[in-house]
Amino acid sequence: MTEKKQNNSLNAQGDESVTISYIFPNGDKYEGECSRSTSGVMMRSGSGTHTSASGIIYTGEWHEDKMHGRGTLQHPSGAVYEGEFKDNMYHGTGTYTFPDGSSYTGPFNENRLEGEGALTNTTGLVWTGEFHGKAALGLKLQHNI
Repeated sequence: MTEKKQNNSLNAQGDESVTISYIFPNGDKYEGECSRSTSGVMMRSGSGTHTSASGIIYTGEWHEDKMHGRGTLQHPSGAVYEGEFKDNMYHGTGTYTFPDGSSYTGPFNENRLEGEGALTNTTGLVWTGEFHGKAALGLKLQHNI
């Protein structure tokens, strides 16, 4: 890894971190905080931005080399997820904006819509109710009077 700014020694283990800029062999790029695991492996940990060679951009928190905590994931299609991550998955509260501009706001469980949420369509109408993966039976249209 190429060091951009060093906060502590690269020989550090555990919670001590360094800020780096690293280009992976496949063309992906990471700029942010890293720390060494107890086995000595350098891993993304803390805040940082990973840009894939295909144009996917994640900016947010990392833990043990995985997207974990709050962050934003932008896809080349225009889709954007902003919210909580766990083990590289949408997990917790977040908002997913589809390429057409419609969006879902609510809970996610391992990349699936799961629980009480709201879907806003491209015309601005808001549908609320229980979401379970691809199913959302009994949605109600929210009226703004």
